[in-house]
Amino acid sequence: MVDIGILGVQGAISEHKAIMEKTLKELEINGRIYIIKDRDTLNKIDGLIIPGGESTTISKMIYRLKLLEIIIDRIEDEDLAVMGTCAGCIILAKKIVDPVENLHLISVIDMEVHRNAFGRQRESFEQFVNIKNFEKPFPAVFIRAPIITRTWGNCKILSRIDDSIIMVQQDKLLAMSFHPELTDDTRIHRYFINLIKN
Repeated sequence: MVDIGILGVQGAISEHKAIMEKTLKELEINGRIYIIKDRDTLNKIDGLIIPGGESTTISKMIYRLKLLEIIIDRIEDEDLAVMGTCAGCIILAKKIVDPVENLHLISVIDMEVHRNAFGRQRESFEQFVNIKNFEKPFPAVFIRAPIITRTWGNCKILSRIDDSIIMVQQDKLLAMSFHPELTDDTRIHRYFINLIKN
């Protein structure tokens, strides 16, 4: 049994839920998916997805709902796998190139992120990208996407576009600039389930 939570304050919540349900079915794994809005539910899960959306709004809600400390504590205890997509990637970063007031970071991945580096929503795009250990390119959807400008420590780069880092992993933490939930390709969600189980 795998219990997965999706932070339910803003962003592509239903899309992550749908593709995670599809992934569990494909893998023939029994799993429960929770939409996380309180501390009690957060303590039930093995893995947490922080979806894309607006990073300042999501971070304020994490802070207001008093989820920040629990998430950090569980990550530090190596008790929780976390995947952050787009805005979630920003919130997991230890440093931000263009910091804004009231952006409450979880600050657990050894990386620096530049918010909205790929431009405005109208400049959104889809591109096939190569991801380490994936046999075929992945159809990545970028919407006002951040760029990971640098990494250090235990953070491993999994994917780039040209010189721009777009996906990293640090232990049981996974972060990417793009939206894997907006495709039918379940490989990244499969990868995350493997992180949870290992």
